[in-house]
Amino acid sequence: MNLRWYEDFFQGVAVEMWRKAVPEEQTRLEADYLQRALKLRPGARVLDVPCGSGRHSLELASRGFKMTGVDISSEQIEEAVRQAGARKLGVDWKRSEMRDLAWEAEFDAAFCMGNSFGYLDPAGNGEFLKAVSRSLKPGGRFVMDYGMAAESILPSLRDREWMKIEDILFLEENRYHPLESCVETTYTFVRGGKADVRTGLQWVYTVRELRALLDRAGLPAEELHTSLEGEPFRLGSRYLLVTAARR
Repeated sequence: MNLRWYEDFFQGVAVEMWRKAVPEEQTRLEADYLQRALKLRPGARVLDVPCGSGRHSLELASRGFKMTGVDISSEQIEEAVRQAGARKLGVDWKRSEMRDLAWEAEFDAAFCMGNSFGYLDPAGNGEFLKAVSRSLKPGGRFVMDYGMAAESILPSLRDREWMKIEDILFLEENRYHPLESCVETTYTFVRGGKADVRTGLQWVYTVRELRALLDRAGLPAEELHTSLEGEPFRLGSRYLLVTAARR
């Protein structure tokens, strides 16, 4: 398995498809949830990592929050810069791996959205959470979403699944490695008769393991939801939202 798969995955047709897959209304609803769960005050300084093309940062910046977005993909950061310029929004963008966070107690809040947790190896996932914790002021809040909790993914993991997003046909093929607790996914993007095949990895944690990981990073979990409306997480829920706060 290529543990550094994420270094060149997020470019071209892959990022185009994900941009097309999420409607603007969904971004607004997620920003509403973040504003509530993070208890953002006017002018709060907020870290978005990894930020992708910045859809959450841009929406929250339009509401007056001071946003910083971090992502490893130069293509994603370039698109974020372009969109911020078009909307005349001031956002601080940084191209970096998600655990390479140099700040110390500078942010009022932080979040990791887009099911982006678990991309690193187990040691790296712990380092990422510790880096987020260091970046937050004491009491600063953190929200992450995670679609790969064991209680969510293992009862319903499909070997193969097709979908179509506008002009892109998309095949996802999953293989679970039980000894590593890792899902290896082969993605095939088909557009205009041309196929582009890439492989990604995402590590699976039980909710208890995830809470322990957060706690070791100094980010004890406070709330577990399964929807933007605040429904409690249960066995079989397809989506996990965790709210934590720095000690």
